[in-house]
Amino acid sequence: MDDTRQVDDVATGDARQVDAVVTGDARHNEKMKKKQESREKIMAGKTREKGLLIVHTGKGKGKTSAALGMVVRAIGHGMKVGVVQFVKGAMTTGEKVVFDAFPDNVEFKPMGEGFTWDTQDRARDVAVAREAWEEVKRMIADPGYHMVLADELNIVLRYDYLPLDEVLEVFAAKDAMKHVIVTGRNAPDALMEAADLVTEMTMIKHPFRSGVKAQAGIEF
Repeated sequence: MDDTRQVDDVATGDARQVDAVVTGDARHNEKMKKKQESREKIMAGKTREKGLLIVHTGKGKGKTSAALGMVVRAIGHGMKVGVVQFVKGAMTTGEKVVFDAFPDNVEFKPMGEGFTWDTQDRARDVAVAREAWEEVKRMIADPGYHMVLADELNIVLRYDYLPLDEVLEVFAAKDAMKHVIVTGRNAPDALMEAADLVTEMTMIKHPFRSGVKAQAGIEF
């Protein structure tokens, strides 16, 4: 008799567990259905397309990496992209090797000569920044480019190597469907205000602080 009762208790317990799982699944499905309906309502109102001014800033790693990811994505859609790198250019990078394989889709121009503490020549830095900026302006004005990346432009703006007003004026006059991406720490407030999308990379941990140097595939 005791064995029978024990079997019944186990069966009852199993049934309750099954009921709990079924009830939990039903609640989850209902919750997801409501979320889907809400999401569809939101998306139904997003019908417009436009060229975006995008800014990646902050002290965390990933500003250029994220921007280059968008360049790769644009290549996948058959778009033509112009990439101009301020400051950078003194070393060979993995992205250059990749982009060189797509000459019809990407014009990649590393035009920097190193960080300001390496060059130690403000007049030269200003001249090099101006030369790179002229390339950015050319690409923005050229209707053949769908996207233009001005990598580390924020750095030269921070050091007043270029007039911010001029930069903002060029961005404001760009074609309505052209995307422009700007990267670098310390983005000016006026640039962020003008942008459609601003992302601030926040550093939580970085291997450099533990004595790990920049590595191929991660930093370059």
